[in-house]
Amino acid sequence: MTNDSDQPEENPGDANAAMGAEGVPAQPPAPASPADANSSAEPTTAEKVAAALKARGQDAEQSPFSVMVGQVYDGPLDLLLDLIRKQDIDIYDIPIAKITAQFLAYVEHLRASDMDVAGEFIYTAALLIHIKSKMLLPRAPIGPEELAEDPRRELVERLLEHERFKNAAQMLHERQMLEAASWTNPGVREFREDANAEPEIAADTTDLVRVFRDILDRARNRPIIDVQEDTVTVGQMIQFLTRRLTMEEKPVALRRLLSHTRSEKALIAMFLALLELVRLQAILLRQDRHFSEIFIKKHTGFEAAVNQGLSDVHDDWR
Repeated sequence: MTNDSDQPEENPGDANAAMGAEGVPAQPPAPASPADANSSAEPTTAEKVAAALKARGQDAEQSPFSVMVGQVYDGPLDLLLDLIRKQDIDIYDIPIAKITAQFLAYVEHLRASDMDVAGEFIYTAALLIHIKSKMLLPRAPIGPEELAEDPRRELVERLLEHERFKNAAQMLHERQMLEAASWTNPGVREFREDANAEPEIAADTTDLVRVFRDILDRARNRPIIDVQEDTVTVGQMIQFLTRRLTMEEKPVALRRLLSHTRSEKALIAMFLALLELVRLQAILLRQDRHFSEIFIKKHTGFEAAVNQGLSDVHDDWR
């Protein structure tokens, strides 16, 4: 006979735990979904590279690959050159295993974002793996005078050629940027007296101010002569310049016009008159080279500017 006292007592809490809130038995745990099953799949190439770096005592964030995540390259050869140059690797002795691992890690990130761009990188990755496999395979014995062909030779030649073209393109780009930052005057050609003349540089306000400053410095050193000074207006100076240029067929040297001007007031009036004529496009100023003599030449619209616009200017500048 079995003693009831020897039977384990049933815990009422255990029975209640097996029942739902309304007396329905509790549901068993749901089976794992396919996504959960895939989470334990084989790690990606990037994870393998990070694990290998960590096994060697090197943090993945400190590897050369870490600075290239998210960076866009012009092509696979550009990426290979960047990996080689940033790590100071001899391009004639490329560690294929190391470079291939870093290249595959970059391709893994690129493939996740843009498959179209990753196609060319995947082809180069396959080429690197092919070279790596050829280096691992045993080579046939060769004679003492024969040299074994390096499987990396073709890749090195392509990288060097790509680098030469890249440097040439960079040089052309820098020259283009310099040319874009330079200002040219399309009217410079009008200053040339004949078709065989050397290229000239258009004079600007800075050159004009420099010449007038030199003239003023020389004027201060001239002997002082007490004469009855007449007031010269800008309008009168404009009339003087237009009459002088009308008589001249060739460009007139500015220094020659100023050589007969003695007073500072007359020099200032001459300076303002030249600026006004340039504004009205009645004259052009040119130089053969920087800091050289400034010449004054009639513009193509000189006659129209003189007949139409200068009559009012004479009164405004009195």
